[in-house]
Amino acid sequence: MIKVSIKKDKILILGHALYDNPGKDIICSSVSSIAITTINGIISIDENAIKYKLDKKGLEIEILKRDDVTLKLIDNMKELLINLSSKYPKNIRVKEGV
Repeated sequence: MIKVSIKKDKILILGHALYDNPGKDIICSSVSSIAITTINGIISIDENAIKYKLDKKGLEIEILKRDDVTLKLIDNMKELLINLSSKYPKNIRVKEGV
């Protein structure tokens, strides 16, 4: 299961969806696409707005600037992940404020 933890200034995305075999898992690829598109969008506007770390454990995004554009893109990412979790509750869980 992918576990997404959303705090005020930090987002953690950990685990694997286990929906299908690696390379064919539509949930993992959806989460990756949502997160990387959001990161790239924010960095293209202001490379100092966030800091992120991607490794074998998962993805950590730290929000450094709480400007309007950054927050809108982060909120959009949250909504997309929440929507995905409502359709695939056995594969992704999103918790806010934890």
